Amino acid sequence: MDLIVLFGSGAVGKMTVGQELMKISDFRLFHNHMMIEPVLEIFGKFDGTVIDRLREVVFEEFLKTDYTGLIFTYMWAFDMQSDWDYIRSVAERFEATGGTVYYVELVADRDVRLERNRTANRLAHKASKRDLPVSEARILREESRYRLESLEGEIPFANYIKIDNTHLAPDEAARMIKARFRLPNPSVKEMMNRIRFEEVREEELPLLHSMQVESFLPLYEKYRDAGSPAIEPIGKLRARMAVPGRKYYFIVKDGARVGAINLGRRELPNGDSEWRISPLFVLPAYQGQGIGYASIEKAFALHPDAACWRLETIKQEAGNCHLYEKCGFVRTGEEQIVNEKMTLITYERGTGGSVTKGPAGQGSAGG
Repeated sequence: MDLIVLFGSGAVGKMTVGQELMKISDFRLFHNHMMIEPVLEIFGKFDGTVIDRLREVVFEEFLKTDYTGLIFTYMWAFDMQSDWDYIRSVAERFEATGGTVYYVELVADRDVRLERNRTANRLAHKASKRDLPVSEARILREESRYRLESLEGEIPFANYIKIDNTHLAPDEAARMIKARFRLPNPSVKEMMNRIRFEEVREEELPLLHSMQVESFLPLYEKYRDAGSPAIEPIGKLRARMAVPGRKYYFIVKDGARVGAINLGRRELPNGDSEWRISPLFVLPAYQGQGIGYASIEKAFALHPDAACWRLETIKQEAGNCHLYEKCGFVRTGEEQIVNEKMTLITYERGTGGSVTKGPAGQGSAGG
């Protein structure tokens, strides 16, 4: 497993850059204050021994996961041999798995860092920084006591980059890091871990309906099809929800409802079950993040005994067709011409039993 050590002076942006890097890579973020803040809250003071023990538990358990790696933020005092020894000990744990350790140093002007010390994101995640006069004084005191920026040529590691992010947005710095070390994109497992299905309740149908309209409206404006989910009355959703064996689920990513999926089960003559996806949609603001793909994989995991999965989508939407084919679906050859612009095609995945052909309903808006 790989490790990214992200280090620099106080309020240089380690956590924020780490947050952005986590969004675009298959690395999780373990920022320094994730352990410091609970210890301060529980013990009423900084206790380095307890913090170190908690970090050890996190490292030990994380190394058992199948993520690509971990982003660990740290304020490294280069004039303290104990800090060099500590970083070396952490790096060795990851290298022992065959992983690579990347070292990223952030530097920024003091005035900029003092301004960043006041940002809402920093104060939301670091309660100990909310007394601004105290936290600003701490930044200045730490700089006077320790050397928190490396000297030219001091860092001996091959996988090292130093970034002056005084005038860089966090996402820009994150993209530089990703490009420099050719870090992998978020994996399907990462996205599956970040999303969950939440069954839609009757009283939530108005919200579901508004999300469906928003998601499918661009397709309706493009094709003007009379059967578009964008112009379905809410009663159609209510009727679909009432069909035995069918359920609507909100797709929830990081706590936010970003789309929905409807799964329906049908018994086949031989006793096997066929599952249908109709519809699946992701809100426009969240499309292009792999949520659709991860949601389909999550549906497969939810019903592992399904003999067959079926759905319909628009033939002219190459992106949707690619999504389903990537998930293992193949075209059945069935086509339904809706109008001169639009044709519905059927996709099927798995043939554990005989399948009775039939319409599956319109498929997907975005992924």
